[in-house]
Amino acid sequence: MNRLVLATALLASVLCSALVIVAEEPARPNILWITSEDNGPHLGCYGDDYATTPNLDALAVRGMIYRTCWSNAPVCAPARTTIISGMYPTSLGAEHMRSMTRLPDAFKMYPQYLREAGYYCTNNSKEDYNLEKPGKVWDDSSGKAHWKNRADGQPFFAIFNHTISHESKLRTRPHKAVHDPAKVRVPAYHPDTPEVRQDWAQYYDRLTEMDVLAGANLQEIAEAGLADDTIVFYYGDHGSGMPRSKRWPYNSGLHVPLIVYIPEKFQHLRPDDYVAGGSTDRLVSFVDLAPTLLSLCGIEPPAHMQGHAFAGKFTAPRQDFVYGYRGRMDERYDMVRSVTDGRYVYIRNYMPHKIYGQYIDYMFQTPTTRIWKELFDAGQLNEAQSHFWKAKPGEELYDLKNDPDEVHNLANSPEHQEIRQRMREAQQYLAVKIRDIGFLPEGEIHLRSAGSTPYEMAHDDAQYPLAKIMAVAEKASLLRIDAIGNLISATLDEDSAVRYWGAMGLLMRGETGVSVSRGLLWKALNDESPGVRIAAAEALGRYGNKVDVAAALPVLLDLASPTENGVYTSMAALNAIDSLGAKAASAIKQIAELPTQDPKADGRMKGYVPNLIKKTLADLK
Repeated sequence: MNRLVLATALLASVLCSALVIVAEEPARPNILWITSEDNGPHLGCYGDDYATTPNLDALAVRGMIYRTCWSNAPVCAPARTTIISGMYPTSLGAEHMRSMTRLPDAFKMYPQYLREAGYYCTNNSKEDYNLEKPGKVWDDSSGKAHWKNRADGQPFFAIFNHTISHESKLRTRPHKAVHDPAKVRVPAYHPDTPEVRQDWAQYYDRLTEMDVLAGANLQEIAEAGLADDTIVFYYGDHGSGMPRSKRWPYNSGLHVPLIVYIPEKFQHLRPDDYVAGGSTDRLVSFVDLAPTLLSLCGIEPPAHMQGHAFAGKFTAPRQDFVYGYRGRMDERYDMVRSVTDGRYVYIRNYMPHKIYGQYIDYMFQTPTTRIWKELFDAGQLNEAQSHFWKAKPGEELYDLKNDPDEVHNLANSPEHQEIRQRMREAQQYLAVKIRDIGFLPEGEIHLRSAGSTPYEMAHDDAQYPLAKIMAVAEKASLLRIDAIGNLISATLDEDSAVRYWGAMGLLMRGETGVSVSRGLLWKALNDESPGVRIAAAEALGRYGNKVDVAAALPVLLDLASPTENGVYTSMAALNAIDSLGAKAASAIKQIAELPTQDPKADGRMKGYVPNLIKKTLADLK
């Protein structure tokens, strides 16, 4: 064989090998996410006969529904932060509504991993993260963002977010009813009034409108001939916009619909429980979405992501629990953690002295909220309906099979102690595993992490001794009287967060807590930590004598200025002042003259301090 013939043969062999490699390389799927705001699984495909959702029902016939999917957070910004990071915001210092912090430099948001792999990534259009974006995240994130704008042959990942079902749309009046309010199922925790029925019916009307928009997204894919090349997810961004769903980490606030369609072409990416037209009981949540997306695209999820892929090349084992959390909601502080195994829901209230239905300006614009509170004040509600307007127990446990509305607390039921202990241990395990930063006052999260990030700070035990802090928080919030000695000792600890929970525990015990620790609480009014000073002042102001109030109120007023103390300390102090009720009447003039803005705060928070001042003054006049 001469050299020319040999060279030709070798070239042909190389070309054939290349062609085989190209032919054998699997195609990459396009991925479409259709999302809707403020709605639970109130869809026909989930067995809701009152719902009218034909397009999503048809998607479920082709795909599969997840019976237990939790949004982790029951409100938009923290929930979306969970999705974009693949991490629990409670580990990032980002659990509070419209706070702002940042990821460690080595971490990225999931679209950045996709873009590095060649995907065209669009978001149409809401972001609302509690994290600064680490560089360019999306190819396009706007009202015009669309997968059609990609390069020829480029795989895409596209989100279309529909706002028509948002809380604000449930109360828009006038409204032409489509679903008959008389046929609404009113949950046991809501009073059965015309206002409540109209809000619920209007919610279902908005879901029907949302379904039309989702259908249009699916039709675009079909008309472009891409239906067999595109994996589709549909989900709601947290529970319904009705009060005690949105903002609350019950199942009613966290349970969302999730429909996943994986075409035959990509059946190798389907999980082992995938059945077209079927359903699965696999427990999934929003923290799993980013790892699952990367897995479907052939990208191994980075180790820092805390979720578990439930489909694709890197599918993880099934999980026994999924988790929820609640931090500050707009202008009101709280700390709640929850967990479910699909049957039982366990709620851990770390601030049980605060009522469920704290006054939030935005929430009280809904007619249901207003009439509900009016009926409570008039003494016209039953026990289940009254619960929302009272202080919380330290623990709650609900059986979703027998009590889907979560109104019968089984935490003290002798027959359920083993279940309560198992769920409590699961909740505590996750807090320790992810280094839950929520045990710090919000302002202190940022103070301790200055020059770094909250995540990195929380993983340094010298800066954040979680075990010691959490142990005191547990004793404080379980409300046992025999823990008072431990709480008194905690107020003398070298760590300010330990002192904070010591003071909080005494506050939670009301007059008893103040009477046995008055001297220590007075000393704490001069603590270097604003959080400790506020907790001590609230305890003395609410449950002390006139001398105590006279000492406490100036401390709170001094910390209430957002320009001098920052928005987080200001909100905490104003919440404490508001809790004093008529005891704060002497400070009306000072409250009215307070500045309302922290120039360094994220612009999305600009209404919170004014809302607190307005409500406090209205209650005092």
